Amino acid sequence: MSEFWLISAPGDKENLQALERMNTVTSKSNLSYNTKFTIPDFKVGTLDSLVGLSDELAKLDIFAESLIRRMAQSVVEVMEDAKGKVQENLLANGGLKEKMKCLKIDLTSFVTHFEWDMAKYPAKQPLVSVVDTLAKQLAQIETDLKSRTAAYNTLKTNLENLEKKSMGNLFTRTLSDIVSKEDFVLDSEYLITLLVIVPKPSYVQWQKTYESLSDMVVPRSTKLIAEDKEGGLFTVTLFRKVIDDFKTKAKENKFTVREFYYDEKEIKREREEMTRLLSDKKQQYQTSCVALKKGSSTFPDHKVKVTPLGNPDRPAAGQSDRERESEGEGEGPLLRWLKVNFSEAFIAWIHIKALRVFVESVLRYGLPVNFQAVLLQPHKKSCTKRLREVLNSVFRHLDEVAAASILDASVEIPGLQLSNQDYFPYVYFHIDLSLLD
Repeated sequence: MSEFWLISAPGDKENLQALERMNTVTSKSNLSYNTKFTIPDFKVGTLDSLVGLSDELAKLDIFAESLIRRMAQSVVEVMEDAKGKVQENLLANGGLKEKMKCLKIDLTSFVTHFEWDMAKYPAKQPLVSVVDTLAKQLAQIETDLKSRTAAYNTLKTNLENLEKKSMGNLFTRTLSDIVSKEDFVLDSEYLITLLVIVPKPSYVQWQKTYESLSDMVVPRSTKLIAEDKEGGLFTVTLFRKVIDDFKTKAKENKFTVREFYYDEKEIKREREEMTRLLSDKKQQYQTSCVALKKGSSTFPDHKVKVTPLGNPDRPAAGQSDRERESEGEGEGPLLRWLKVNFSEAFIAWIHIKALRVFVESVLRYGLPVNFQAVLLQPHKKSCTKRLREVLNSVFRHLDEVAAASILDASVEIPGLQLSNQDYFPYVYFHIDLSLLD
């Protein structure tokens, strides 16, 4: 399971024996895997300051967990088609031991082998300073996350808007990846080439009648340049002065003149924009974006397939590139940033959990500081109810009223604002590593 229970009990002889009993029972019953959770001695300060820190840490805990879940979701978006590999990219720095400093380890291993980072969060500093350092670090990560994801979302939206132009049928899709300069009569004072969409059943009718739809239509000037499931896109050349009359007659015969005038600069600009956006997205996401294949169409094929004539069997644009990308060719800067800062945020979150245990243990068990923290990992979901019963039984002596209220929800603990379900005779915090659920 990716669920952990972080608990603490007083460090006196009686309670250390209680912890041993807990270990014995949970081990024999195969309820959980238990390890000591080492927390350094901090400068306690006043109890009043600890009460304030308790509230602040509770809020910071919620914020940190929310942040790493958002970052994990961003990694999911980064990986796109490689979602099966997301979990292996959600890692944490190995720890403080020299041999592990440069290693990335899975989150479960980090939690079960947790060591306080004295270099980053010096225990000799006042607790308020340590908490402030953690809060500022997480706030900065969130700020950077927002700016980076906003930039990507803008890029993605612009790309999707361009891609939408290549979707749909011949009435709505862009034609810049279909037509070529050779299809048009250009730079003529008198002549102009129009594009006409003809239903497939009407191909023969079009060939027989287009020259007579209006005066001054150039004979044998029509050519089929593309088609989809519904119809074909034909060119026709005529004199500019009869454009309106030709459009009217074409409409009467259920032929649709597509408003399109060949502008080489505009077509080049649109293609370059698509190429640039695809390139920018690839640089950010690397393993998820299809590289443009040299010489292939700028626009990928979509649900409604439009085939330029003369090359009906061409592969989907970027097909071989998509296969190469699936094999992985490195990481883009956004994915790399997410991985590094997810690790930083996750490590900060577990340090916050440790601080919460320390503060709550001092508030609960008093001074001088003397408690033992233990990390429990339930073996399976069905064990949690029995595990809770064992803990409540072993540590019942720490708070008889609380222990009794757990069995009887109608009993209220005077002065306690938490619900009975959140309060136990021992200090308890929950860690859930199911960040993608």
